[in-house]
Amino acid sequence: MSAPTSTQNAPKIGLVSLGCPKALVDSERILTTLRAQGYSFSPSYEGADVVIVNTCGFLDSAKAESLDAIGEAISENGRVIVTGCLGGEEELIRKTHPGVLAVSGAHQYEAVVDAVHSAVPPVPNAFVDLVPEQGLRLTPRHYAYLKISEGCNNRCTFCIIPSIRGDLVSRPIASVLYEAERLVKAGVKEIMVISQDTSAYGVDLKYATSPYRGRQVEARFQTLAEEMGKLGAWVRMHYVYPYPHVDNVIPLMADGVILPYLDIPFQHASPQVLKSMRRPANQEKTADRIRKWREVCPDLAIRSTFIVGFPGETEEDFQMLLDWVHETKIDRAGAFPYEPVTGARANDLGLDEIPEELKQERYGRLMEALQEVSAERLASRVGRTIDVLVDDVEPEEQRVIARSQWDAPEIDGNVIVENATGIKPGDMISVNVVDSDEYDLYAVPAGSVQ
Repeated sequence: MSAPTSTQNAPKIGLVSLGCPKALVDSERILTTLRAQGYSFSPSYEGADVVIVNTCGFLDSAKAESLDAIGEAISENGRVIVTGCLGGEEELIRKTHPGVLAVSGAHQYEAVVDAVHSAVPPVPNAFVDLVPEQGLRLTPRHYAYLKISEGCNNRCTFCIIPSIRGDLVSRPIASVLYEAERLVKAGVKEIMVISQDTSAYGVDLKYATSPYRGRQVEARFQTLAEEMGKLGAWVRMHYVYPYPHVDNVIPLMADGVILPYLDIPFQHASPQVLKSMRRPANQEKTADRIRKWREVCPDLAIRSTFIVGFPGETEEDFQMLLDWVHETKIDRAGAFPYEPVTGARANDLGLDEIPEELKQERYGRLMEALQEVSAERLASRVGRTIDVLVDDVEPEEQRVIARSQWDAPEIDGNVIVENATGIKPGDMISVNVVDSDEYDLYAVPAGSVQ
């Protein structure tokens, strides 16, 4: 019998992962499978036997970025496998880059692995313990994304995700919870729940139960929050569509079961624009719900995204959005000028296009309003003692970069902690908030490291 093959002799895979956290989870799954089969990984083009490019295809600008990334990989390495959301447009990819080895669409994991096998066959007799139980991750050790479903049942006119990723397909809740357990066991202190439509979780399964820890558990959004809240980690909910049953989760936030944080992509506030987008169109009712949520959970932070310059948007529509943002006090928000997406139904609505110059002008005004609201919300937290999760340390400056319960990594602000020593990434520390600006809080240590 031949000796097991060392990872030093194993074929090396390079990876370029573009797009949203959902795509990042797809990349982690691909790498975990390949690692289990004996492959190793290269951080550079020149060290890889083949390069996987996991693409984004949501906007035409994202498609262009993906095509550029494929071109760079071909130029630097020459052996490239393409997957992800843009993979559904194989003709476009091969026309632009005829040298790619294989193309597959979103979450087609087996096709990617098969393509890697064809390009660089796996080595025999690989060690069986190359992969940790929780799998390989592309995020820091102390936080992780947990994807609970694929696809989406909504048909927003600006979005082509359902045509790329299909209708909603929820994972059995036991599978989700056991994965969450493994992550916490591996040292993860914050789990970010993601999907295309998190609050629709379980609808396609008709909320079917599955066996978890000797009992039957229903696949429901609220049940998922309740069960994950028992695991001892921060649980943050992303991509929540504001269905009525979301109201039932707010008390869990008030009680500290999950983080008081909701990521809800409202997109706009004008009923006319929302109707054209095929989004919920009663902005007054939504504002009232937000007020009630904050009555139940005063610490609730709401993150959202907004589109300006959607076809047919009037100055009155846009002013309504500005007023609504101030009224609802959206804590964290991103915005972007509307960009036509090839294949989206918004292109066929027959509405007047907004001139690019006006889009940019409205975008600037909205970002200014969002910045004002953010500064106001953060200023209200000065003087408080809060727990923060440390992402990075700067020992020479005796400073750490951390996040509060109101901050998701990479998209929200930070808590800058001065006079901080003996702290490492992943520590949970107590701090006194002493100052704030438009996006960040500033603090000093208040207690011991957890």
